[in-house]
Amino acid sequence: MKFGDIVVAICVIAIIIIIIIPVNESVLDILLSLNISLALLILLLSMYIENALKFSIFPSLLLITTMFRLSLNISSTRLILSKGSAGGVIESFGGFVIQGNPIVGFIIFLIIVIIQFVVITKGSERVAEVAARFTLDAMPGKQMAIDADLNSGLITDIEARQRRQDIQKEADFYGSMDGASKFVKGDAIAGIIITILNIAAGFVIGMLTLDLSLTESLAKFTTLTVGDGLVSQIPALLISTATGIVVTRAASDSNLGNDIIDQLFSTRPKVMFLISGVLYFFGIVGLPRIPFFLLGTVFLWLGFIMRKNMNKIIESEIEDESERDEEEIRKPESVKSLLKVEDIELEFGYGIIPLADSKQGGDLLDRVVMIRRQIALELGIIVPIIRLRDNIQLNPNEYLIKIKGVEVSKGELMFDHYLAMDPGTADGEINGVDTVEPAFGLPAKWITEEQREKAEILGYTVVDPPSVISTHLTEVIKRNIDDLLGRQDVKVLIDNVSEEHPALVEEVIPNVMSIGEIQKVLSNLLKEQISIRDMVTILETLADHGSVTKDTDMLTEYVRQRFSRYITKKYVDGNILKVVTLDSELEELIMESINQTNNGSYLSLEPKLVQQILNSLTKNVQKLTSIGEQPIILTAPIVRLYFKRLTEQIANDFIVLSYNEIEPTVEIKSLGMVKL
Repeated sequence: MKFGDIVVAICVIAIIIIIIIPVNESVLDILLSLNISLALLILLLSMYIENALKFSIFPSLLLITTMFRLSLNISSTRLILSKGSAGGVIESFGGFVIQGNPIVGFIIFLIIVIIQFVVITKGSERVAEVAARFTLDAMPGKQMAIDADLNSGLITDIEARQRRQDIQKEADFYGSMDGASKFVKGDAIAGIIITILNIAAGFVIGMLTLDLSLTESLAKFTTLTVGDGLVSQIPALLISTATGIVVTRAASDSNLGNDIIDQLFSTRPKVMFLISGVLYFFGIVGLPRIPFFLLGTVFLWLGFIMRKNMNKIIESEIEDESERDEEEIRKPESVKSLLKVEDIELEFGYGIIPLADSKQGGDLLDRVVMIRRQIALELGIIVPIIRLRDNIQLNPNEYLIKIKGVEVSKGELMFDHYLAMDPGTADGEINGVDTVEPAFGLPAKWITEEQREKAEILGYTVVDPPSVISTHLTEVIKRNIDDLLGRQDVKVLIDNVSEEHPALVEEVIPNVMSIGEIQKVLSNLLKEQISIRDMVTILETLADHGSVTKDTDMLTEYVRQRFSRYITKKYVDGNILKVVTLDSELEELIMESINQTNNGSYLSLEPKLVQQILNSLTKNVQKLTSIGEQPIILTAPIVRLYFKRLTEQIANDFIVLSYNEIEPTVEIKSLGMVKL
């Protein structure tokens, strides 16, 4: 055990021993003086701490000091009742307070006890109880806030862990203070009972044992009892005050003294002038002039000093800001910051600021965090931090989305309105401002709050403005997700796999493939909205086929075929897959037109043939969409990739699958065929 541990243990044991074994008057004087010193130390420490957690031992210290004080009470009572004497400290306190009048001294003692018990102890107990309850109730919200900051990249794992520990410590502290405040209350009650017993027993013992008269016994034992009570109650009052200070301290970066000076006498000169005027008025109307005029002059002087200091602070801040701006411009590295391009940016006009400001009730930041979580679950990629910025060059209710510094989409909102869209099953018409839903380009209408309920009854899909922005942002990110995956992101994903599958990672990198080649495979998968969460399967497939071919397009096809269960689940509803197939002659033509090079393979077809294929495809797709079916094109495995590239000339969202990507148990039903 360390030296400090031994000393504390001995002190606690000594407190118990004092209760049992009598101590002489000299030792008692030293212990009583030590008790007052400890109380002063605790009071001053409580005033100078910046927050309650920096004095986390206070609840335990409160118990120890209370036990120490009660043990001294017992020892002094033993001396008073057995010898009629209790040492110089108690007799000095009693004589100084009583001043020859036991009744006055006893009343003063009772007033001190009442102040401690009714005012300070009762209030501290209530504050500790409420603080403990509120702290426990706020814990889930604080934990969610930490998770949100962690997911948005505002804090690191270490900082999040430290914050969680601080929250737990805060809850433990206030919970302990709620119970420890009962020690102070019990101590006050015990002090009153001990005092009454000392006086009552002292009268009897003084007359029967010490042969004192009633008057002599009253004077002697009242003096000793009041002295004993004051010696114990003054430290108790100091510690009760310290308890109240600790539990009533709000969040601050400074101690109590600095906070009082700063908050009372720093920034409110007008208040000082008003107080000065009121004090002068009291002196004029007939109250004693000297004290009121004197204090009025003091507050008037404080007001002038505070106003002068405020002007200096404002001038200093303006000068410091201008100097910082000039230094920032002169710095060589200030130009470097201009070179950084954010991966994803959401810029909006000043009218949309309330949606992003949590202080005004906006939840856009929380929605952005949920978008990152949603895409991580759906596609297995960590979306870069989304920067939210206001742009005064935009219209007040306009917003735009940038990917790597380039605008890719924009939209405009109508506040105090809702966006209503007809999913195709709405029964009836509603009045509103015609618009286009920005995420999918569907026709929609802005409607008022009064029309919302009617629109929902008719079958319309109704969303609020924040949902419009978050949905639009989600779709834009998904469409461009392959561009957002960089080599560093791939490195993070691979490192995550290596924690549980180190042998797999060592086999693939760098012996079979480089990080850049893996990035191309993953980008190909993401481009067609295939999740890369199952990195283990992807790396195993690359390990199997990467030594045979370095063509990342072919490796992507191998990975897709390994993902047949996932792809089937993603696109097949029930057990029947309704598709558009390719004519066998067309598939043969495409296979014959594939040219292999050192840099990969490509499809070489005459423009006239390409146009015929696309025209036939368009007709079949329109046929499926007219009957409410999702257009899915099914091809031979070797043809799938090249036909997908052909369809990108019409649209990027065509779903092209191969036979090897569908589970054998699925029934395929062809609703059309693409022919030349």
